[in-house]
Amino acid sequence: MGMLAWVMMGLALWHFTIWLPDRSWGGIIGALLGALAGAIVCGLIVNGFHIPGTHSTHLLTALDAVPGALIGMALVFAEGVRRERAHGPSAPAA
Repeated sequence: MGMLAWVMMGLALWHFTIWLPDRSWGGIIGALLGALAGAIVCGLIVNGFHIPGTHSTHLLTALDAVPGALIGMALVFAEGVRRERAHGPSAPAA
């Protein structure tokens, strides 16, 4: 259940990327994957690489994923900006 809480928190924070410019590596899907991966990794680190079960999961368990989701999205965004600067902006589809 702890993993579900972490994934749901990453998904919830990912929804706020609609207010950012679409410069993430992989677009909106890249931002989603960055948020989910960051949330899971951070949740695991905070809980000592143990996934809390049903009776060990509390409301605060979901908050363990917040820093990881934000870091994951920031890394994907930074990589997208780096690649855009290196190769120039892509041509719009006609």
